[in-house]
Amino acid sequence: MDRRTAKRAVPEQLSLFGVRPSAGAARRAALLGGQWVEYRFARRHRRTIAITVDATGLSVSAPLNAAWREIDGFLSEKQDWILERLAEWAGVRRAAPVLGLCGDRLPVFGEPLVLEVDAGRAAVRRAGSRLHVSTPVPSACHRVVALLLRWLRAQALAALEPRTAAAAARLGRSAPAVGISNAERQWGTCNARGAIRYSWRLAQLAPSLADYVVAHEVAHLVELNHSKRFWRVVESLYPDWREARTRLEREGAALPLMGRTS
Repeated sequence: MDRRTAKRAVPEQLSLFGVRPSAGAARRAALLGGQWVEYRFARRHRRTIAITVDATGLSVSAPLNAAWREIDGFLSEKQDWILERLAEWAGVRRAAPVLGLCGDRLPVFGEPLVLEVDAGRAAVRRAGSRLHVSTPVPSACHRVVALLLRWLRAQALAALEPRTAAAAARLGRSAPAVGISNAERQWGTCNARGAIRYSWRLAQLAPSLADYVVAHEVAHLVELNHSKRFWRVVESLYPDWREARTRLEREGAALPLMGRTS
């Protein structure tokens, strides 16, 4: 494939769900199955070419010295798989955004709730299938959303901290420090000091999926990598991690945006 042709402008591919693409990746395009597919490209210190398809579209990582004909050939070889995965992701649609209005729908621990907003002292209270938000100025939707986000962060921490401690104990480790982040693309992180941070969005997903993220991050207390040893540790904590990882990608991408439409 001609390199100049591969750089031609094409419509943005799978700009779904409001998920931001990785920073620093160049945008290119490949002719696959008779259609132009835009992808994000980056060269990295690695030995092989890698491709991923998720809510943001197709990503390609290649060794620093990989020739373009090798990269183009790899994409051509994998075109059926790429197009199938892109079609699957195109069929996943995010729920309507949560704008802070009565009637908005949002999931809390996997259960769909309907938002009720009224005047009163700032508070959030769940009652059955309803989530009641009281605020001094109910018409100030941005304040309603901000209050909801603070509540969801608190719910995430309350749910994930004890489960993290329990998972760590199973590995013979002490309970790590746990925090909540605003991350949109990462469900969790574990640093070299053993501190774990989870995205507040886990408060929207079913507990079984959050447990997979807990297992993943706690496993990093033993193996701070993604080696085969790491995945064996994950499996000891969460045997069905492969299925959960796939579900997490799909269900996470379908979560509603909070306070914005794009």
